[in-house]
Amino acid sequence: MNDTVRLIVTIVHLAVCVVLIAIVILQSGKSANLSGVISGAADTFFGKSKGRSIDKKLEKLTGWAAALFIVLTFVLTLFPT
Repeated sequence: MNDTVRLIVTIVHLAVCVVLIAIVILQSGKSANLSGVISGAADTFFGKSKGRSIDKKLEKLTGWAAALFIVLTFVLTLFPT
């Protein structure tokens, strides 16, 4: 039973790791907007405020994914090896 729970938590932990990496890669730098990533096409399609709202959503999602990563890491340390 304990091994099954540890395996499930490990799989979820790895999935959160991949999601966290993807979210961080998708974020633009502090000096660049979303339009800098898409070569100016975002200005005509999304508009300037839309790009900033996407960046804000990605920042919030990064915080939640990082918090989940930390919690799962602590949970994995509770299981004996």
